[in-house]
Amino acid sequence: MCGIIAFSDPQVEDKPAVLDSMLKMIQHRGPNVSGGGKYTNDKVAMGFVRLSIIDLKSGAQPIYNEDGSILVTFNGEIYNYQSLRKELIEKGHTFKTKSDTEVLLHGYEEWGMAGTLKRVRGMFAYLIYDMNKKTMYGARDFFGIKPLYYYQNGDTFIVGSEIKSFMKHPNFKLELNKKAVKPYLMNQYNDLKETFFKGVYRFPAGHWFEYSDDGQLDIHEYWDAKYNIENDRSVDQVVDEIDDVVTDSIDRHDNADVPVGSFLSEGVDSSYVTTVLKPQEVFSVNFNDGPFDEASVAKELADENGFNFNVETVNPREAFEDFPEMQYHLDEPDANPSVMPLWYLCRLARRKVTVALSGEGADELFAGYVNYGEHSTNGTVKAVANGIRHLPKGLRYRIGHSIKKMKNFPGKTQLYTWAAKPADYYVGESLIYDPDQPTIFTANQANGVLTDDYKNDLTVNGIYQEDFAKVKDTEEIKQMQYIDLHHFMLNDILQKADKISMAHSLELRVPFLDKDVAEFANNVPSKMLLNSKDSKWAFRKAAGKHLPADFANRPKLGFPVPIKTWLREEDYCDVVRSLFKEDWVSDIFDQDKILQLLQDNFDGKTDARRQIWTVYTFLVWYKMFFIDFDGTVKKYGHVQPEVKALMDSGKLV
Repeated sequence: MCGIIAFSDPQVEDKPAVLDSMLKMIQHRGPNVSGGGKYTNDKVAMGFVRLSIIDLKSGAQPIYNEDGSILVTFNGEIYNYQSLRKELIEKGHTFKTKSDTEVLLHGYEEWGMAGTLKRVRGMFAYLIYDMNKKTMYGARDFFGIKPLYYYQNGDTFIVGSEIKSFMKHPNFKLELNKKAVKPYLMNQYNDLKETFFKGVYRFPAGHWFEYSDDGQLDIHEYWDAKYNIENDRSVDQVVDEIDDVVTDSIDRHDNADVPVGSFLSEGVDSSYVTTVLKPQEVFSVNFNDGPFDEASVAKELADENGFNFNVETVNPREAFEDFPEMQYHLDEPDANPSVMPLWYLCRLARRKVTVALSGEGADELFAGYVNYGEHSTNGTVKAVANGIRHLPKGLRYRIGHSIKKMKNFPGKTQLYTWAAKPADYYVGESLIYDPDQPTIFTANQANGVLTDDYKNDLTVNGIYQEDFAKVKDTEEIKQMQYIDLHHFMLNDILQKADKISMAHSLELRVPFLDKDVAEFANNVPSKMLLNSKDSKWAFRKAAGKHLPADFANRPKLGFPVPIKTWLREEDYCDVVRSLFKEDWVSDIFDQDKILQLLQDNFDGKTDARRQIWTVYTFLVWYKMFFIDFDGTVKKYGHVQPEVKALMDSGKLV
């Protein structure tokens, strides 16, 4: 696991010095190699920092081919690299290391970028420079597990793992992308292709690129989720095959030359991973004033299986103090409250392991979100909705259009969502993660709290239409899964999973987000994944082969964070209020409105916790990157104390 950076810029004379300053910004991603590895010529510079996972002694990068004309830097893991390595050796390639990185280099020589990407399984972002062609190539994995950003302005082209490193390039122009603020307020994360930094874009998942010597950038798709529904298998067959493909993926994700542990909550996803993996160390987190005690339930499973259970209880004062550092590492603001427990979970795990497995991805692939199914507990509403569901699509959509025009009545939302087509109403899992919680900002509400420069006509549903069009002919639940896979999972869940874990120099692996697992899950009929009684139905039955029944059937909680409680305690409300009152805030927000929103929430007149937290998160982030970036780097630009202690003692692995 590493951090990678490259740039092409003929105007930069001292490329090694610039590269060093950029690499220092991501030293937390790779503390094993002091100063990182580097390559420069008169136009191009490439560098990396390394966290050693496989081939600890000889896996340093960049790695060169036999004649030294092609080199690679790589962030991630290739889980089938050993079989590919064997195949390439048989074809005459000479390997200098035993690392998975070198497979990508010789794979490029043998099969090209597209051919290599058809063969690999893994999580990755990597760069190849071919001196013969004077061309840089790169790729991002199937799901976007590993981040990769780029910036292009005139002769300047920068690409790398984290945006903060771009800010040390002399020709990078720091400017806020104002049009991203409103979509962020509606979605708790930035869901646009362009990041909050104007001109900086995310490379799309499942794509590779080539950047030629003349400044031409071409981006190519190599993989996307496809849905070829197979209706000829029994439920028992599907359950067995789910278990086969999941256990195979977990086994592959266990490959490392360093200690491997697992995150464990009371949910079925992490429990499934943990019981199959059978690690020595498992990790959980709790809040001392949280609504649920997940750790005690997780401990039951750990004790039953003989795992060493590690738990950390978080208090709100510590969470508020550490919150700016969390947002610093994320590069872009992410108001998902689960950022906080994930921070402490990674900190806890890094004290004992270098790699941890987690359960992300199961909900998107196996239909685990409540939004995919029936929302109402009212028997009459459910009966009518079930009747509507079985009508021909054309008639059903017309009924949905009529329901939308009606005045509000109990069950209207449920009936509408069962009648209308998903492209007309589905706005993604992040907005309605818990039906009992208030939503974030609507489009009108967001414009209402923003100043004129930040208002626009973007809507969440509008942002999704391009992706809905790609899957318009598949099952409707699959359409919603596709949207969450390409938005909530890609730009929220995986963003924080990578950045928060790498802030602690910890590699986080997600075995459900495996190409083979996804291609199997995508072809399972929705009726086997979701019914009126349960989400992830067949998946839960597969997990039940390894888990007690009560664990296999537990409802989804996510990471429950007591923000509602915190924002109604004077000390923490005052922290938020003081930030809302700072002078520069009035350039972006109507201060009177956000302060009133905060006060009304504190007084219990409304429950605006998600709206407040979304605004607060943005302002925390903005202050660090646009008001006092140098001070921020001085405070947070370092490896974590527990990692530094391991480095100083010579025990870092």
